[in-house]
Amino acid sequence: MPVVSHPVTSIGPRDVPSPLGLSTGEDAEGPRYVPDDAFVLRTIEGRASSPLGVEALEKAGPRERIHFTPSRVRAAILTAGGLCPGINNVIRALVLELVYRYGVREVLGLPLGFAGLGPSARPPIALGPDEVRHIHTRGGTILGTSRGAQPVAGMVDALIARGVDVLFTIGGDGTLRGAHAIAAEIAERGAKIAVVAIPKTIDNDIPHVDKTFGFETAVSMARAAIDAAHTEATSALGGVGLVKTMGRDAGFIASLASVDVNVCLVPEVGFELHGPHGLLAHIERRLETRGHAVIVVAEGCGAILAGADPVRDPSGNMAYGADAVDIGRHLKSAIEKHLDGRRLPHSVKYIDPSYMIRGVAAGAIDSIFCADLARAAVHAAMAGKTDVMIGRLHRAFTHVPLPLALAERKRIDPRGELWLSVMESTGQPRLSTR
Repeated sequence: MPVVSHPVTSIGPRDVPSPLGLSTGEDAEGPRYVPDDAFVLRTIEGRASSPLGVEALEKAGPRERIHFTPSRVRAAILTAGGLCPGINNVIRALVLELVYRYGVREVLGLPLGFAGLGPSARPPIALGPDEVRHIHTRGGTILGTSRGAQPVAGMVDALIARGVDVLFTIGGDGTLRGAHAIAAEIAERGAKIAVVAIPKTIDNDIPHVDKTFGFETAVSMARAAIDAAHTEATSALGGVGLVKTMGRDAGFIASLASVDVNVCLVPEVGFELHGPHGLLAHIERRLETRGHAVIVVAEGCGAILAGADPVRDPSGNMAYGADAVDIGRHLKSAIEKHLDGRRLPHSVKYIDPSYMIRGVAAGAIDSIFCADLARAAVHAAMAGKTDVMIGRLHRAFTHVPLPLALAERKRIDPRGELWLSVMESTGQPRLSTR
């Protein structure tokens, strides 16, 4: 069976023995180094009628021989984009793995994202085990964050001037684009700096990974909001509970938090407000037959109602300013106006837990996942891997070349199993005449 793999760029030979002291060979006892030819299949499903041939990603993990001499390494970490549960967990695990397991000489924290490499950058923060000892119990990021790009040449100048050998970036698709641009500029100059990205997006919309850190915590928090909306709806005459979740381009949080929901709206599936097959008519029928309704809507659905190209923020993500539709408030107003016009008693309660979700500390499962991602990132960087993202696919950690990660965005397939499960759970019809 032919395997189509995606090669990962390396900045140079690996001729330094790893200090980890793991086992080698298939029959060795205890944890082992990952061989260079190990891979993870992109898909584990197929059809007998399809031509043979599979796509694969390089498996992540510690290598027996590495590129850098650890005692000479200066590493740097930055966090960019929006907040997400687990960022501090990743920072902490990066520092502990670099210092305790590899014995690197220095770890720097770059303040406020890529601005930490810009012309008005604040001084780097020295990071050691003492500085990160308790940060995993807190939400947010101790390094601060920002959106927007900096001149790439200037950022590489700053890395070289500070003697950085390894750069770790923690952020979403905008941060991945920045990391790739930095890696390309480094390669153009022939410099020897490894750039390794750890994907951070609460929306879980990064391709070639089964989940991103913070996502499970976000779903749990969204479920709490939905439970509150359900209580409000079932306790009132004509009760409608409306919850807006995060999800600019993908509705994974809304979909997976929709167990006790009657209508789930996501950016990937079009819907109409008005008409006999529209949302408002469905809510009216629902109240007449069951007496209450609970609706969860992803924030990106505002673009569906706007009917125009969405406004983008400095990171390239969909923005929700004065020119955009705030889908939660818009739906609340539309539902109330429709039910008023039908002279139906109603009580609409709107809950937007977005910033509560972003700012909380990571839950137990996410905390473990963050640490695993960070350790895989350190192994990749010390081996000289660059222009690469650490992911997890089929419960195995992988090296995803950044150009591949940036080539598409993961979204819900309206014809796939996830959306089918949502339709079966909610019982909602197609809310469109199209």
